[in-house]
Amino acid sequence: MKKAITLYLSLAVLCIAGSCSSGGDDDSPGPTPPPPAENNNPTAVSQLIYPSSDLLCIESTIIFEWGAASDVDGDPISYILVVAEDRNFTNIVEQRTVSTTSLSITLQPGVAYYWKVTAIDNQGGESDSSATFAFFTEGVGISNHAPFSAALNAPDDEGFVSEGSVNLNWTGSDSDSGDVLTYDLFFGELDPAELIETDLSEDNFDVTVISGKTYYWKVDTTDDSGLKTIGQTWMFTVN
Repeated sequence: MKKAITLYLSLAVLCIAGSCSSGGDDDSPGPTPPPPAENNNPTAVSQLIYPSSDLLCIESTIIFEWGAASDVDGDPISYILVVAEDRNFTNIVEQRTVSTTSLSITLQPGVAYYWKVTAIDNQGGESDSSATFAFFTEGVGISNHAPFSAALNAPDDEGFVSEGSVNLNWTGSDSDSGDVLTYDLFFGELDPAELIETDLSEDNFDVTVISGKTYYWKVDTTDDSGLKTIGQTWMFTVN
């Protein structure tokens, strides 16, 4: 009788243990978590307040100011201020990240500078860059300043155009408002491009291009005192 009771209890224990272990087979994954919300990039900085475009700055300590960007997600926004000695920002002299819309930086006197601002949020989203503004810091004894490098209007750098006639279009500027500017135009299939026109008074020129070709071009700017600024090289491909 004791043996039967013992056997019965043993079987009961095994059944209980089996039911507990088999319960694991009924485990089902929890609900699938929703995908993370898509982060929206902040808007680009639409207004560069100071220094304004082509400004002659008497002081070398500049308080840069710009308009605020916005973010539809309500994320905190910071700003990357970049200052360079060339319009395509290969020679960067200052790059700062701040949470405000102004920053004081001391620069060298007697130098042409270019600046832009990019907005970023705390999720890593980044806006397009603002426009690029040029300014000149006054140097001791300087009465005439070199012109700024020409700014590209069209065609887009590294862009595509149709075969035929293409209008090369740029903008020249100088902090000395009375200076008359002329341009040397370089254009061709090789980089560096060859000089094709000198002393242009207009800021555009028509060229003929062939399908399947890639062309390089640049514009050097000279003021009426003979000071010259070398332009950057742009390129485009013909469809």
